[in-house]
Amino acid sequence: MPDLTRRALSKEICQILNWRRLNGDLKDMSCRVALLRMQKDGLIELSAPGRCNASGTHVIAHTPATESATPIICSVNELQNLHLQLITTRQDSKLWNEYIDRYHYLGYKPLPGAQLRYFARSDQGLLALFGFGAAAWKTAPRDEFIGWTPSRRQANLHLIVNNARFLILPWIQSQHLASKLLSLVTRRIGQDWYRRYGYKPVLLETFVEKDRFKGTCYRASNWTFLGYTRGRGKLDHSHACSVPIKSIWVYSLSNDFRQILRS
Repeated sequence: MPDLTRRALSKEICQILNWRRLNGDLKDMSCRVALLRMQKDGLIELSAPGRCNASGTHVIAHTPATESATPIICSVNELQNLHLQLITTRQDSKLWNEYIDRYHYLGYKPLPGAQLRYFARSDQGLLALFGFGAAAWKTAPRDEFIGWTPSRRQANLHLIVNNARFLILPWIQSQHLASKLLSLVTRRIGQDWYRRYGYKPVLLETFVEKDRFKGTCYRASNWTFLGYTRGRGKLDHSHACSVPIKSIWVYSLSNDFRQILRS
């Protein structure tokens, strides 16, 4: 299939394998992430992305739409009409990608699997961005916390959602804003996820780079600290520390999350 774009190729593979979410939609984003990992490991060679630089790396153009804005300096209680906006349009999706690429220290990468993204806004303007995607395949502290078997993890991993991106824009200074936004998003993500995918997650997870952040806002929002990663990364085969150590945090969306995940 040499003439297919990456997106078309992933859709074609999902059709052939009947690789679908619980609501029947193709898991084309999960497939695309898998294809990128296979290319990184030298197993396949994909066509160049639609927009790339000389090295073939995908490039997101930085436009005036995401340039620094007038600083907002106030207490969280002074932010009027603080709310979350679910990303639903292609235009907002591109804008979200651009903000993340421009201002998040990890930059932009496609979120794996089922996903939801949000803008956090107030009457004063855009404040922050959230991105949620598929959970990590396995991580010992989380799996021990749940107490499930490998077969139950494989069957029920979709019921855990990963908070992969959380960015408060650099010109926003508002004490306790981060914990307030986390409180807002944990209250609504279950229903938003159900509307889009037909099921509700029961647990959220996130990974916070240990040498960069303390995870204070997660602790303040009643997330549970579980321990640290070993720094091996998702695709580790050599059992060597190759990526930054991260603290692991979870937040339960259901009182009986363990029973559900182990059932």
